[in-house]
Amino acid sequence: VAAGATGMQGPPIKWAAVHRRHHQKSDREGDPHSPHLHGDGYFGMLMGLWHAHTGWLTKPDRENLDRSVKDLAGDPAMRWVDRLYIVWVLAGAVLPFLLGYLVKGTISGGLVTAFWGFVVRIGLMHHVTWSVNSICHRFGYRRFNVDDHSRNNPLIAVLSLGEGWHNNHHAFPTSARHGLWWYEPDVSYWFIRGLQAIRLARAVRVPSDAAVQNRSAIADAPIVAGAGSAGGAAG
Repeated sequence: VAAGATGMQGPPIKWAAVHRRHHQKSDREGDPHSPHLHGDGYFGMLMGLWHAHTGWLTKPDRENLDRSVKDLAGDPAMRWVDRLYIVWVLAGAVLPFLLGYLVKGTISGGLVTAFWGFVVRIGLMHHVTWSVNSICHRFGYRRFNVDDHSRNNPLIAVLSLGEGWHNNHHAFPTSARHGLWWYEPDVSYWFIRGLQAIRLARAVRVPSDAAVQNRSAIADAPIVAGAGSAGGAAG
């Protein structure tokens, strides 16, 4: 979690609260970053994409976000990591600088390394993450009937190391694996499996083949109003 916090996307507990609220209210009123709540037509679509990609960050937090993360807020280790959020962000800048300085032996070498390892890294990662919010709720294919507009987008999936299989994620929000078919590469899941193999990860959740088959639907199936997402809110 501390390593993830170096990505400068906000304190971990708040990040989880926003993400869980997104699943609870996905593409309905109350969703923090849906691209579908800004009117019809091309203008409404563009405004929605802007809001989902970046604009939502300028809006006030949704009400009662804390109720979505009572489990995390009750974990002492998680609270400790959360309180030290700024320390992890600074570490994400200082460590590349030190590495560049040690390798190149100059301050300028450290600064250049910090620029690529901190500024460029965070800029790219933020836009890829925001693209999941915006593009993956507008463009792509749907494998499962869920009560939102989430879609699988192969390009975003490659750039986001698997998160772009977003319709799969909304169908099985507690699953560590988002790429559910052989042609859906999921680098993040492969990394988690590696951690599991060396016992640094445990209780890794993935849907069974039967569960996937039971929820399978034809591609681009219509949204079923009121249908729930399997597995509940994302963790």
